[in-house]
Parts: sequence; C-alpha cells; structure tokens
Amino acid sequence: MTKPLVMVTADVKSIDGFNWHAVISSYLQAVLKGSDAIPMILPSLGADLDLDSALDQVDGVLATGSRSNVNPQLYGQVPTEENGPYDPDRDATTLPLLKRAVERGIPVFAICRGMQELNVALGGTLLTEIQALAGRNDHRAPTSEKQDERFRIAHPVEISAGGSLEAALGSEPFEVNSLHRQAVGDLGNGLVIEAQAEDGTIEAISVKDSPGFVLATQWHPEWWVMTDGPSKKLFAAFGQAIRDYRQKRLGL
Repeated sequence: MTKPLVMVTADVKSIDGFNWHAVISSYLQAVLKGSDAIPMILPSLGADLDLDSALDQVDGVLATGSRSNVNPQLYGQVPTEENGPYDPDRDATTLPLLKRAVERGIPVFAICRGMQELNVALGGTLLTEIQALAGRNDHRAPTSEKQDERFRIAHPVEISAGGSLEAALGSEPFEVNSLHRQAVGDLGNGLVIEAQAEDGTIEAISVKDSPGFVLATQWHPEWWVMTDGPSKKLFAAFGQAIRDYRQKRLGL
C-alpha cells in the first residue's frame, strides 16, 4: 500500500546570496521512521502558494522548530533585535497553512516554533525571552557544539487529564528536552493546554473539538524518536492519524 504523505514546513535561509528553503533532517527522518510516512518539504513562498491545492495532496502537516521566532507584530506586540531572528516568508506561509489544515481536519503535529505558530494562527499570543520573566526557568538549550547535548532531556512535564497527550502517552509525568526562548501566552481560539512545565510554561497544546488530530509540543520529540519512549509514541500516534485520514480522503 502506498504510504501517506506529510507536508513539512521550511525555513528560508540566506546562504551565498541565495534564499534556501530548508528543513533539519531530524524532522524528515522522524516522519519517515517514526510515522512510517513520506515527508514532503513545502517551500515558504507565502501568498504565491495555493495552500488548499497543496493540502489536497497530503495526509498530514508537520510544523517544524527553528532558530527564528514568529514576528511579534503578528500578535500585536513590537519586534526587537534581541527577540530575533525573524523569518517573514515562513510566517506568511505556515500561519495560514496551519489555520487551514485545522479547519479541514487534516492531521497536524507542530513542534517548538510550530507550536507557537499554531497558537498565533488561531489568535493567541506569545511570551518572548521567558528566561527573563519572574518565576520562569531558563528553557534555552545548553551551550554546546554537540547537538545531542543541546537536545538532552532537561525537565519534567505534567500531563493534563483527559486530553490528546494523555491518550497517547498515559497520565504519568515524563521528561523532555528544552530549546526555546519563547512560550505560548494567551491561548488561541479553541486551544487547550495538554502539558505544562513546573514553572507553568505551557509545553503542549491541542485544538478542542477539532475535526482532526492536532497536537503541538514545545519540546523536540523528533530528536529522540528512535530511542525515547514518549517521542516514539507521539510520532506513532501522528502516523496512525495520517493513515486514518488518508483512507478517508481516498475513500478506502
């Protein structure tokens, strides 16, 4: 049987005078091996894209993390040099993409920046530079040239009762990695909290009464998908959702 297709969002990077539409390989490998699906990179071409035509071809959307942040102008705040870098082409592509995917009931798994994009796309706000906020822990990655050290497991999260995350992982607290300077502030329309860190930082969200699977994590399950139990279960749950959607889409 033909495997399902997953659309993967991309950054725009300026390299040698060219704009490159790029995705870190770990996201692609996680879709391929963790969800048993074929990843397809969507270029961040903004309004030039016919998003519905693109979504017609796929069975799920993975919104990736990034070093860039969602521009605060998109949720009514002022951008600063400290809070950058920004990626306006990605903002112009992924925010409307996620909103439309949710509306259509297409399975969505959003990670780190992707979770923040989902919240802003649905009318929410973000907290910037949370390590400077009173009562918040420092959620940034440790300084290291070794990626396994940057993505190391860092702190526990508490799972909300009765939610999508509990359905996938059970109710026991577990530990996650942490590589972010921003966090969800006010929740967007229809969003609910699925997990929080000890300092109250929102670590996972979903869309209440969504017509399709929608889950977002602030941490990075893609990095340890082959060795970490919770990470493996999350990508397996996404894989099942996209296979179910594909059968429905194709009338199988």
